[in-house]
Amino acid sequence: MAEVRIEGLRKDFGKATAVDELTLTVRDREFLTLVGPSGCGKSTTLRMICGLERATSGQIYFDDQAVGHLPANKRDIAMVFQSYALYPHRTVEQNIGFALKMMRVPRKTIDGKVHAAAKALGILDLLDRKPRELSGGQRQRVALGRAIVRDAGAYLLDEPLSNLDAQLRVHMRAEIKRLHAEVARTFIYVTHDQVEAMTMSDRIAVLSDGRLQQCGTPEEIYERPANRFVAAFMGSPPMNFLSGARRFGVSVPDDAEVGIRPEHVRISPTFVDGYVPGRVFVAELLGADVLVTVDVGDELIKARVPAPFDAGVDSTVYVGIDPAKIHMFAAADGRALPRGA
Repeated sequence: MAEVRIEGLRKDFGKATAVDELTLTVRDREFLTLVGPSGCGKSTTLRMICGLERATSGQIYFDDQAVGHLPANKRDIAMVFQSYALYPHRTVEQNIGFALKMMRVPRKTIDGKVHAAAKALGILDLLDRKPRELSGGQRQRVALGRAIVRDAGAYLLDEPLSNLDAQLRVHMRAEIKRLHAEVARTFIYVTHDQVEAMTMSDRIAVLSDGRLQQCGTPEEIYERPANRFVAAFMGSPPMNFLSGARRFGVSVPDDAEVGIRPEHVRISPTFVDGYVPGRVFVAELLGADVLVTVDVGDELIKARVPAPFDAGVDSTVYVGIDPAKIHMFAAADGRALPRGA
């Protein structure tokens, strides 16, 4: 099994719909991320793919085989959960190899697979330890090792980094991406963190209220969002939506809303033709860049500018935008409009 195909998938919990007519194809050996806010249906979708939840309607295919009727243990998948779910009384080696033992794989084969997985994850020296002796990052590696020893056709990862601190999350993102390249299998990853989605994925599927909003490469999602929701959710810091775009000389239809990303907002300490005056609300140092929030009339506009930024709070500055970088969205339904529409 290499390709995962979802057709018209729906999941109802009583009168509430968690997943609404989802159709999506995850390609062979692709790293696809399901991303969206809490309650958007991403984890429910993953649980239906692996067989832990039964779909209300629709079908799931592994390659060309319909698997919606199969229990979890009959599907060629391995899953990594948000909680590490390690056996506390077993060693790292025993935890990684436990599923293979239950499958009655020969002991010599288990040993080889466990050591290969541990080497790939950098935990060979931890095989004799118990989970209580490990850090959070080490426990996460053990959970990943337990999945990859199964040599499954697809690996499903449900917010595996959410319990880690910020620095370790950055490190583990790179580890998982490297692991995907090494095992050359299909990865379906769930997260609410759009930075994880942008940095790790071949493609991203953005969900909201159980519905697919857009599926595309990180570049497509960021540069050409399909609607206002995707534009607002994907990006850190988020996109500005301007109620007073005309003050910047932008021609805006009456039924449209203008968006501009912070990196495409310009700030000058002195007057520039086409810029409008504003007051520095706050400046946040990000390292090489500074995120500056400017009060322009009746709205706050965020700009990402190179450090250093010398203007203090309440200082007057002048704000401009790059007209070639604006996004337009229909006011009625939020769908993206062609630039210049």
